[in-house]
Amino acid sequence: MNIPVLSIITFLPLACALLLIFLPKEKTSLLKTLVLVITVINFIISLTLFFNFDGGTSDPQFVEKAEWIGYGIHYHLGIDGISLFLVLLTTFLMPLVILSSWTYIRERVKEYLIFMLILQTGMIGVFVSLNLFLFYIFWEAMLIPMYFLIGIWGGKRKIYATVKYVIFTMFGSLLMLVALFFMYNLYYKATGTYSFNLFDFQNMILNPNIQIWLFLAFALAFAIKVPMFPFHTWLPDAHVEAPTGGSVVLAAVLLKMGTYGFLRFAMPMFPDALMKLLPYLSILALIGIIYGGLMALIQKDIKSLVAYSSVSHMGLIMLAVFALNFEGLQGALYQMLNHGLSTGALFICVGILYERSHTRLIKDYGGVSKQMPVFAAIFLICILSSVGLPGLNGFVGEILCLFGIFQANQMFAILAVTTVILAAAYLLWMFQRVMHGPITNDKILKFPDLSAREIIQFVPIIVMMFWMGIYPQTFLRKMDASVTHLLDTIKKKEVIFARSQMAPDTVLPQLLLPPDVPEILEEEEAIIR
Repeated sequence: MNIPVLSIITFLPLACALLLIFLPKEKTSLLKTLVLVITVINFIISLTLFFNFDGGTSDPQFVEKAEWIGYGIHYHLGIDGISLFLVLLTTFLMPLVILSSWTYIRERVKEYLIFMLILQTGMIGVFVSLNLFLFYIFWEAMLIPMYFLIGIWGGKRKIYATVKYVIFTMFGSLLMLVALFFMYNLYYKATGTYSFNLFDFQNMILNPNIQIWLFLAFALAFAIKVPMFPFHTWLPDAHVEAPTGGSVVLAAVLLKMGTYGFLRFAMPMFPDALMKLLPYLSILALIGIIYGGLMALIQKDIKSLVAYSSVSHMGLIMLAVFALNFEGLQGALYQMLNHGLSTGALFICVGILYERSHTRLIKDYGGVSKQMPVFAAIFLICILSSVGLPGLNGFVGEILCLFGIFQANQMFAILAVTTVILAAAYLLWMFQRVMHGPITNDKILKFPDLSAREIIQFVPIIVMMFWMGIYPQTFLRKMDASVTHLLDTIKKKEVIFARSQMAPDTVLPQLLLPPDVPEILEEEEAIIR
């Protein structure tokens, strides 16, 4: 009997959220303990995906499919090497997010926990959906809990940040919905069959002019979520105003949905448009790298600094994606995980400082390491992970990204190295000002060092940082087949499109890849170049 593991880890948090509705809100300790136990159990269940995943195939695994609404709308789940670790990252971080909120959230604890659980269901659902209508439902479902998390438990400018986040995200999402139904209609006209199946859409060869518009609709939604320059302006506001748990989830998981969207949908479905727009997309990613780093360098608020560092690091990831080679794509996937761990940990560190002092301004600190030596050591490890120190996870991801970018464009690679240089500058300078020097604020003399609970929440993150930095093959080898398949899919469709010589006024797509694609690739690889 096949156990529906994906359905369990997707909807167990939602089931727990429904249970919480019927529990008394006064018993906050019981509520937090229950949610912590459920999220830990969910992570343990998700580990079965890792241990039973076959890294030698690119085919979707743990597939679940059932009739749902009809008209091509099916309940269809599955994962491959691209989505596997994003699911695991989500289940891994959620218990730590609950721990980081243990004393930080004092009001409306029950509602906070419910929204966090609903958000987890939405995030996992995005990564496991193989039906695009189902994907869109989960994609939009994430917006609701994050709206309330920032709007209720955020800072002084929480309404402004929330409205800005919603407007940006909804605008991109609605364009993507229009593009989805346009493709749905094209597929029906060409085959007489309704479908939102990912693989059916990937097998369509579309007119180049249509591809451009559809790609732009998808790419805008994903670029806003990344966020890529110039669609990044919502991110610093959302990060600064969000509660610590919201910032961790936003940086560690939600931003990765943009890069995942490019890899899973926009790039393999519209390869001709991708090739035409690739130089412009690469330049935008490069601008994001440099701009984000320079903006981080001048920030006075620690949380704002970490937020702008995400713009820079995500720019590097996107530039590696647009390199369109094996090293670049594998490095981008690995760096997505690294960024989730290191930046998530940095936001937890900022939350700990804020909880003790109620300020995030760098000038209000100094000499904290004298009062909190354990915290200082952990904070430094998290910073070095983000900087990319050899032996820690960030180094492997950045090197692979830069290798891939160098193969595609040497000048871009030279400019992209600035993300490493600038990260070292703004993060280490911030650490020096906050942690060292004389104690200028009497409040710091009353700071307690980390409690047992706070240390426990960092232990698994630090273990993963060293594990991923010292032995990355544990993770990389499970990605290999899926990364290779993604590149082959893009190349196959480019070759077939070049052979088909589709007329400019053709509206209906040509369908299905021919069986002789491997031979075509060998004969006409020059077309791709």
